[in-house]
Amino acid sequence: MTDELVHYSVTNGAATITLDSPHNRNALSAQLRRELRDSLLRARDDDGVRVIVLTHTGPVFCAGMDLKEARGAEAGAQGVNEFPEILERIWASPKPVVARLAGPARAGGVGMVAAADIVVAVREATFAFSEVRIGVVPAVISLTVLPRITPRAAQELFLTGNVFDAEKAARIGLITSAVDAAELDDEVDRYVRALALGGPRALAATKELLAGPRHAGPSKEGFAEMNELSAGFFASEEGQEGITAFAQKRKPSWVPAE
Repeated sequence: MTDELVHYSVTNGAATITLDSPHNRNALSAQLRRELRDSLLRARDDDGVRVIVLTHTGPVFCAGMDLKEARGAEAGAQGVNEFPEILERIWASPKPVVARLAGPARAGGVGMVAAADIVVAVREATFAFSEVRIGVVPAVISLTVLPRITPRAAQELFLTGNVFDAEKAARIGLITSAVDAAELDDEVDRYVRALALGGPRALAATKELLAGPRHAGPSKEGFAEMNELSAGFFASEEGQEGITAFAQKRKPSWVPAE
């Protein structure tokens, strides 16, 4: 029986998905991709889960695709055709995804980082879009990375494949914050607790809002659309519960008990 490469656990409304394949730097092997995909679906469908934390064992978060498996494979057989589903499940998850990085990410691993809503990395973590250096194109991950980082940074880093540190990753918008290793878990926990305070449906709708097409600026049509969305949530069961809880100086029903 093959040992699992992705672990799943739930504590206080937070589902932790842990990549555990340190022997190949948590590379995206067929088994790991399959288990990661299933774990993301499991977290999405679990009503007891409010926030998803994506983390890892070993010194590397994710080294990208497993090149040993890709060597000699025909087009479509290297996992390229299924990796988009993993990125889409992270990006479009109705539940916020927090990525916890205690080490480097490369190529497809950086794509997963970009797909997450909140990313906390240790200062020692490094990143690289290394695809061009092995003669391939960072095509799939561009869909999650390009909306996050500045255009000039994308030009530089996609074309050169240069390694960059966590401080630069934060400056260009790839990650949320870079912290000392001793502060990593506290910073992740801080975000998890803050996210758990939001209404589940409100968080899902806000994620859709953030991922949707940007309006060129304030317009009559834009205000009408956003007003309809806002009014619907004010009148919703979740919205009314939140308003009532505020008036009664108590926590809303969706906040996990401590």
